Amino acid sequence: MQKLRVFLHIIDVTSEWSGKIVSFTIVLVIGAIIWWVVSRYVFHLNSMWNYVTVTKFFLIYATLGAAYVLRLQAHVNVDILHGRLPLRVRSIVDLVTSILFFFFCITLLWMAVEVAVEEAQHLPPSPKIFLPANWPVTLLAPVGIFLFLLQGSAKFIRDLIIAITGKEAA
Repeated sequence: MQKLRVFLHIIDVTSEWSGKIVSFTIVLVIGAIIWWVVSRYVFHLNSMWNYVTVTKFFLIYATLGAAYVLRLQAHVNVDILHGRLPLRVRSIVDLVTSILFFFFCITLLWMAVEVAVEEAQHLPPSPKIFLPANWPVTLLAPVGIFLFLLQGSAKFIRDLIIAITGKEAA
């Protein structure tokens, strides 16, 4: 049981650190959006570069931050139902719905790894000279999805312990 606690703690700490580090990319997203709006409406310059940059920064933010959000239990629940259930029943419901979570994450990870491997083999240049390259995002996406899957596994283990014992795991 002690090894399980250490394993869960390592996953939690990894999710927290990755989430805190990637949280600073929101500053880049906001900066890129401000630049996009100023260049478009003040200088009347509409550049695809701005849109692509914002999208890429946000994709990094979302994929690498997902595990941290799950760690904080900040994902959306139907609280009107979920929050009113007894702890043991809530954990059983979470165990059942985790089947969808694992199916989604494994499928997403599989596809992201395929894209990342393809991208890494060729490392194609950006389609236009002033557009950012695709490979940093496609190589970071599987990392974020894997961290999300790990944190989901930790939640599954905790829910399983609650479903069996009726008490929260440490």
